Amino acid sequence: MASGGERPDLEALRELDEVLRHLEAELASWRRRALSAEARATDAGPGGEAPPRAKELEDDNHALQQRLATAKDRVGELLGRLRFLEQQQDGGGNGQ
Repeated sequence: MASGGERPDLEALRELDEVLRHLEAELASWRRRALSAEARATDAGPGGEAPPRAKELEDDNHALQQRLATAKDRVGELLGRLRFLEQQQDGGGNGQ
């Protein structure tokens, strides 16, 4: 039985009330954090544009992709020349 003649159901209700208050406070804290993070993530400029840093990173990424494509083309050309020279060397060595 409960101490002091108190009803066990009232004691349980008080404990439940305390747990719910703590839970409500923690939930409010998480909600504030989520709203803050969402605001930072969707901090768009006029017309729904990406934030300046994101736009800068997207531009850098595009430039790097172009440089990579150019480098791949150049490597392909060099490989073609190398294969040609190897064929010339193999063909020249057999004919001598």
